[in-house]
Amino acid sequence: MATSSKAKKKTVRLASGRKRARQDVKRNAENTALRSHFRTVIKNVAKAVVAGDKPKAAELFKAAQSVIDSIADKGIFHKNKAARHKSRLSAKIKALGLGA
Repeated sequence: MATSSKAKKKTVRLASGRKRARQDVKRNAENTALRSHFRTVIKNVAKAVVAGDKPKAAELFKAAQSVIDSIADKGIFHKNKAARHKSRLSAKIKALGLGA
């Protein structure tokens, strides 16, 4: 049982290494929260599109754009990924207008 699926992390000896480990934990928590928020806003827009509510979808999309851009600016996701998400959501919202 010496090799478990989760390897036990070694304790860092140097003060700079301990500080880096603390910062990594904090940064990881922030990035996880931002990533979760990113997924939530995309799901909200997608739900409005599926429901066929174009005004609500457009309003949610407007709010989602700033979240998507801020995630890309912070380097959590690549700028092209952010652009791809915005483009696809925008296309779905435009398609609602054509279908009605």
